[in-house]
Amino acid sequence: MTTDDALTLHTTRLSDEGADLVFLHGLFGQGRNWTAIGKKFTHDHAVLLVDLPNHGQSPWTDSVDLVADADRLAALLAPRVAERGPVILVGHSMGGKVAMLAALRHPTLVERLVVVDIAPVPYAHMDEFTGYIDGMLGMDLTAIANRTDADEALRGAVPSTFVRGFLLQNLKRDGAGWRWQANLEVLRERLEGVGNWPAAWSEAEPFQRPVLWISGGDSHYVTDEYVPAMEALFPRVRRVAVKNSGHYPHTQQPEVFVEILRRFVDARR
Repeated sequence: MTTDDALTLHTTRLSDEGADLVFLHGLFGQGRNWTAIGKKFTHDHAVLLVDLPNHGQSPWTDSVDLVADADRLAALLAPRVAERGPVILVGHSMGGKVAMLAALRHPTLVERLVVVDIAPVPYAHMDEFTGYIDGMLGMDLTAIANRTDADEALRGAVPSTFVRGFLLQNLKRDGAGWRWQANLEVLRERLEGVGNWPAAWSEAEPFQRPVLWISGGDSHYVTDEYVPAMEALFPRVRRVAVKNSGHYPHTQQPEVFVEILRRFVDARR
């Protein structure tokens, strides 16, 4: 583990032509979750997928601090921004909070911001994630021969086939056997921090550049009651709800999501 604010985040670059388009995943995710969407933009954008701390191939820490993660992201982006100009930043869920904080704390690094199915507010409904982690940590990895076994072992704790498949992307096999790629113990201990929104940043200087707020039409993460908080910090926000989608509109309605994102990204030209 490391507590170094300058830790190096793992990234995957899909292309290097055009304006920088940077994607951040949500809780239990990793940069490669955005691969299919990112590839839709590689012909005219330099697409970068980022693994946030305690996820994917990025280092683990002994805490979860979204403000620190935003600063770590800024440290990653700053050298390239100095050469090429500010980025278009896209973040889903937890990654959306990191993206919002990065835009507020380091506005010169971000030209346009896309926030996917999350708001700048604290969320109290984190119990379902505790259940997911308990189920994952409760699996006997030595008894698993293949991913079918893993899916069956997690079924009791996570009945949803969609969510179970998403979580099991964190299960990796190496020479020592199966292991969890995400830092599950720390994430469980610090889930309140994941769901929180730093109170001091509710009255931050607003981000004055364009913001696209994409929500799932069936999701409870973005509701009308959160609009004032979003507009206070991001006055140039435009909200779009994706029909027949929950918390993962980029996965559940990818074609619609790409079209919405494309229009926003192309509007800068």
